Parts: sequence; structure tokens; C-alpha cells
Amino acid sequence: MSVVHRPSRWARSALFCAGIAFSAALALPAVPATAAPPPDDPSRNPAQSPSPTDLLTRLQTLYQQAEQATETYNGTQERLDKERATVDTLNEQLARQRSAVQAGRDTAGALARRQYQNGGVSPYLRLLLTDDPATALNQAHVLSQALGSQAALVGRLQDAEHKLGDLTAKARASLDSVHRLADQQRRERDDVKARLGDVEKLVSSLTGTQLDQLRQLEEQGIDQAQQALLASGALGADNLSASALGRRAISYAYAQLGKPYVWGAQGPNAFDCSGLTSQAWAHAGRPIPRTSQEQWARLRHVALGALRPGDLIVYFSHATHVALYVGKGRVIQAPRPGGVVKLTPMAANPILGAVRPDA
Repeated sequence: MSVVHRPSRWARSALFCAGIAFSAALALPAVPATAAPPPDDPSRNPAQSPSPTDLLTRLQTLYQQAEQATETYNGTQERLDKERATVDTLNEQLARQRSAVQAGRDTAGALARRQYQNGGVSPYLRLLLTDDPATALNQAHVLSQALGSQAALVGRLQDAEHKLGDLTAKARASLDSVHRLADQQRRERDDVKARLGDVEKLVSSLTGTQLDQLRQLEEQGIDQAQQALLASGALGADNLSASALGRRAISYAYAQLGKPYVWGAQGPNAFDCSGLTSQAWAHAGRPIPRTSQEQWARLRHVALGALRPGDLIVYFSHATHVALYVGKGRVIQAPRPGGVVKLTPMAANPILGAVRPDA
């Protein structure tokens, strides 16, 4: 089960107010991060306030850092889940192998006791001492077969014990890997919390006037970016139909509208960006990688002009955000901390490319 982090109540409210500006920030030209010192920076002239564009740029940077940290955390969680499953499988194999080794040891012990009870006399000595050579020869043949079976049993027992040793070493190594990944995950969780704390700190410093300005910039930025995308012809005719699996993924995504964004969440009550897309396709019957980076790396890339509903739109140069395309230039996405799953223009964020889960 994924560990998720919910901002405090006041932080969620502040994030919701400032979060609406995030999409517009991403559509605006980049501004150097040093252009707007932090509000609590004593070196800044207190008589000057950062411009709305500066604030948007800083929010953009903070949100991208937080989302990248979140996807890194999600990737570690996925590896941790797989490694734990490997440990469980190895433990089951170890239990069966221990039973097999014990059974072999019991059989070997029974043969040893039988030999002892028979006096441990060599069949060849019995042949020399007996008055009935025919009977002795028959006994010698039976004992020879028994000795051959015992030798084979010892060989099988040695092989079983060797396999047991190998499995034990693999299980120990896998368990060590689980511990390392768990430690790494804790560090990444702390990193996400710290970056979200930076966002909350900036948001809490904004005035009502600044928030109004950010809202206006958001509306203008998204509208301009979407119009530019549609006018470019990059989407082509946009008349392709979703596949059967794609329709199921879209139906699932629509059913999640209004649910909150929570980092590390993959439903059923909250989602982060890749949690939503991975669960949508899992419910459609096509499991895909958990994180946006892995979705970008492992799924088939498609041109924007060949988009069909159900494809995934991946954003930012490091593939740190992802959304589900539903057609007509729109996507369903879990956008950011403080937001909810919603239907938005696909150009609300800088597009890296698109992938198709059911290529």
C-alpha cells in the first residue's frame, strides 16, 4: 500500500488558491529563478514586490521539483513492492526446499539404520561365508541395488542442500534490498515533504491581490497556449476513436473527477498524476508502469497528430507529469497538490509527447 501525504487543512486551502496559477505559469516564458528573491529574503528591497510573472515562475519551479520528487518516490515504491513480492516467493520456495531436504535426510537415516540392523556385513563377505552360494549371490544383488539407490539418494540430498543454500542466499540478498529501498523511500518521502513545505511557505506569503493577478494570468496563459496548439495543426484531424480498452480507461478517469490530488496516492479516494493514469489503464485491463517517467520510457510513443482518446500526454522535459487524453484537445488529470482530478485543456502544461498503452 502506498504511503500518502496530505497537507494540513490551512495548507490545502492556500495551495488550492495558489495552485490554479500553476498551469498558467507553465505556459508563460521562462524567467530566471533568481529574478524574484524569496519574500523573506532580507536583501530584497521591502518596498518592492515580486511581479506576478516572477511569482508564477517560482511556483512553477517549486511545483515541478515537488512533482519530480513525488514520481521518484513512486518509482521507489514500485521497486519496493516488487522486491517484497520476490521475498515472499523465495520464502515459499525455501519452505518447500527445507521440506524436501528434511525428507531426504529422513530417508537417508532410515537406510543407515537398516544397514546397521543388518550388521553392516559386506555382501562379498557373506558370499564367502555362506553354505548356499546361490542364496548369497541373490542377496548380494539385492544389497548392491540398495547401495546404488543409497548413493543416488545421497547425491540428490547433496543437490537439494546446495539448492537450499542458494535460495537462502537469494532470500537474504532480496531482504537486504528491501531494507535499502525502504530507507531510500523514507529519504524521498522527506524530500517530497520539504519541497511541498517550500510551496506552502510561498503560498502563505501571497496577498489577495497577488492571488487575483495569478488567477488572471492563469486564464490568459492557458487560453493562449491552447489556442496556439490547436492553430498549429499538431493535433491533426483529431478524429480517431478510442480502442475498447481506451474507452474503459476514459470511463474510469471520468468517474474520478473531483477527487483530491494527494502525492503517492493511486486511488480509490485520491490520486497523484501517474496514480490516476496507471489505475485507469489497470481497470481497463492493461497494467502499465506506475510512474510518469516509466510510462514515457516503456510505452510506445505516438505523434500528437495520431492521438486517439485513451493515450497519455506526458509533460515537462523530465516526464514528471502525465494526463489521460480524452479527445478534442482535452485531458483528465490530477494536476497538483491542493487540486482535484479535473478535465483541462491539454496545453495547460508544456507537452513532452504522447504514449499509447495499448499499442
